Amino acid sequence: MACTTCDLREKDVVNVRSGDRIGQVSDFEIDPDCGRITAILVTPDSLSGMIFSKNRTRVPWECIVKIGNDTILVDVPVPCGSKPDPCSTCRPPKGLKKWFG
Repeated sequence: MACTTCDLREKDVVNVRSGDRIGQVSDFEIDPDCGRITAILVTPDSLSGMIFSKNRTRVPWECIVKIGNDTILVDVPVPCGSKPDPCSTCRPPKGLKKWFG
């Protein structure tokens, strides 16, 4: 199935690790030597995300799991502190004796 950049911009981007919707594709990074897309840039749905382009999330092309009819599934790490299951580089909050998991 062929897909244009306009088609990609209309799809929601969802992280399979957290199940959260990240936003929609706003731009692309292209390798000028081979002409291939190397990453997608995803803008959150919030008004500030649309106004300030520095709030975009860069998703390398290799992290795209599946491109469906309405959604792009990606596998990217969840930022520390955003979920109860912290990454290995985080420390547990004071008073917490063990990790939840």
